[in-house]
Amino acid sequence: MELAFRNARVVTGDDCFVGSVLVRDGKVVSVDSGLSCAGEDMEGDVLMPGVIDLHTDNLEKHFFPRPNIGWDPVSAAVTHDGCCLSVGVTTVFDSLSIGSFNSAASRNHGNLTRLADGLAQAEASGLLKGDHKVHWRCETPADDLPQELEGFAKHPMTALFSLMDHTPGQRQYRNLEKYLAAWRADGMTESAVDQRMAEIRDRQARNADRHRRLVSEVAAAYGAPLASHDDEDVAHIDAAADLGATVAEFPVTLEAARQARERGMVIVMGGPNLIRGGSYSGNVPASELAREGLLDAFASDYVPRSLIECAFALTRPEFDWSLPRAVATVTSGPARAARLSDRGVIAAGRRADLLRVRTRGDLPVVQEVWVEGLRRA
Repeated sequence: MELAFRNARVVTGDDCFVGSVLVRDGKVVSVDSGLSCAGEDMEGDVLMPGVIDLHTDNLEKHFFPRPNIGWDPVSAAVTHDGCCLSVGVTTVFDSLSIGSFNSAASRNHGNLTRLADGLAQAEASGLLKGDHKVHWRCETPADDLPQELEGFAKHPMTALFSLMDHTPGQRQYRNLEKYLAAWRADGMTESAVDQRMAEIRDRQARNADRHRRLVSEVAAAYGAPLASHDDEDVAHIDAAADLGATVAEFPVTLEAARQARERGMVIVMGGPNLIRGGSYSGNVPASELAREGLLDAFASDYVPRSLIECAFALTRPEFDWSLPRAVATVTSGPARAARLSDRGVIAAGRRADLLRVRTRGDLPVVQEVWVEGLRRA
């Protein structure tokens, strides 16, 4: 099967030019600058690699469209897949949480099993048009992490592990009083707040370090990259890097990001952080890391649409990044973090995961999507 595109604004790894791209059997065969009379006319629209999302919680939204209202997991996976493709995400790391740390209904063992099995069934049945993989978010203080990890790591789509610790008072939730205010607003008494915090801290003290080592060993055994989530300081980064983590996912301070760069880690920030103008938790803005040269990639976290917007937002005068450099944060940057050497750039021999994008003012709009050379949206 052969496809040809002409009159496209082609974004390669380090350049952007009007040219043509030839695709055969799902891979890019050639990339040429200049006008060509052969192929589909892109009318000057951007032709860029498909977006790679390292961390999206979006699947859960379709499984639980409203609190305590469950949906068929295969249907949820198919709908989620379509939503991702519509905004240019062709490689999807569906992030699923292992280890009990809150009362979220979607994250208990039964629902996690249904989500994971539904995703695998949708994939095996050929119902997913994008390339889906599983990112296991491992809550290290959780008592049940070892047994949960043993079972879920065997999932056929396993591709990434991350170290999590959502204990209030550190990392993502450094502002303890702000965090506890939500408990008090729900009617918890001071004694109940104190008791709950004591239980959480005891669980962290008993488990976190031991479970971090366990997760690193499992990731190594499966040959999967290891990420560290919400690192706050030099010690957090060093501890993660020493365990083999190569990805710093959502560092919450400038200090942590600088140390991640020193340790050679890929620095990933949340797309909504950049588009909204800052972190909802009050942590370091992605825009600050971009200006400091401490930003390698974005993940959507909870808004898949944010990624294509990030790629174009970084080209505005506030940042003045070149389009190839900006596009790399949602293509080749995530590919490097995930060790996916077959995609993330338009070049001969790479997967033909491609997007046609047209801008409307400052808003990038995905016009067409191809996955391995097949039109998918």
